[in-house]
Amino acid sequence: MELFEKKFFQSMSSKVALLNRITHYIVNRKGKQMRPMFVFLVAKMVSDGKVNERTYRGASVIELIHTATLVHDDVVDDSNRRRGFFSINALWKNKIAVLVGDYLLSKGLLLSIDNNDFDLLKIISVAVREMSEGELLQIEKARRLDITEEVYYDIIRQKTATLIAACCSLGAASVKPDSGDVENMRRFGELIGMAFQIKDDLFDYGEEKIGKPTGIDIKEQKMTLPLIYALNHSDKKEKAWIINSVKNHNKDKKRVKEVIAFVKDKGGLEYASSQMILFQQEALKILDEYPESRYKESLELMVNYVIERKK
Repeated sequence: MELFEKKFFQSMSSKVALLNRITHYIVNRKGKQMRPMFVFLVAKMVSDGKVNERTYRGASVIELIHTATLVHDDVVDDSNRRRGFFSINALWKNKIAVLVGDYLLSKGLLLSIDNNDFDLLKIISVAVREMSEGELLQIEKARRLDITEEVYYDIIRQKTATLIAACCSLGAASVKPDSGDVENMRRFGELIGMAFQIKDDLFDYGEEKIGKPTGIDIKEQKMTLPLIYALNHSDKKEKAWIINSVKNHNKDKKRVKEVIAFVKDKGGLEYASSQMILFQQEALKILDEYPESRYKESLELMVNYVIERKK
């Protein structure tokens, strides 16, 4: 990871001092580093512990493009914070944030193209397309609050799971291109991503302080799995009350608390937890096909971390 961070930082460098100042700020405020870890662990698991320059480049490209989408997300959401720190748009305004996002995106594309990593670039480009579609599908559906469980899975598959799927398939493709491992690991990553997002949904109903206030999804009119389950198991009157609350009273703290209590009473949290565990178990089943190794063990730990994490 240390070597990766050096390479990642180099891959961002520019002749423009302002850009370097901003990218330095980004690198120093990185999150859990889950994505590059998935790239390296999968690559090592499928190739008996070997990684190569393609693996490092693939991990860098994923981080560059992912960081670009986060910078743009903060502009779209008008968000001043990211992981407890000021966002780029809060410090340098929207215009610069959008340009920095564009710059990181182009750096990611060029890193692949300059090294003829077209197979890796395709994996990442498909992920970015799906992430954009997932976000737009969510916005479209949030206006009418008519999300079925099936549509919800479509949204989170595209919005969240597709990026983790890209990390895992890219890890495999970097060391064993054109092997069955590439699709196998894509599926593995997708399942983890689904479990990861459901865990995030559950945080919205938790008591703990996890950096985002309870009920924020309700305030943002996001249809999460616990809420969808509660809606599907409500009578007409209850349904009307929930939809009205989420649509018209989502800034009213008391009303949001009542919606949270209603979802809990209807068993929404238990149901979402059980679905999350199903995705987790399916992901572990895929790992069972691979011989024992410390990389496989680490991936199992990461799968379990996804559903046991506290934030």
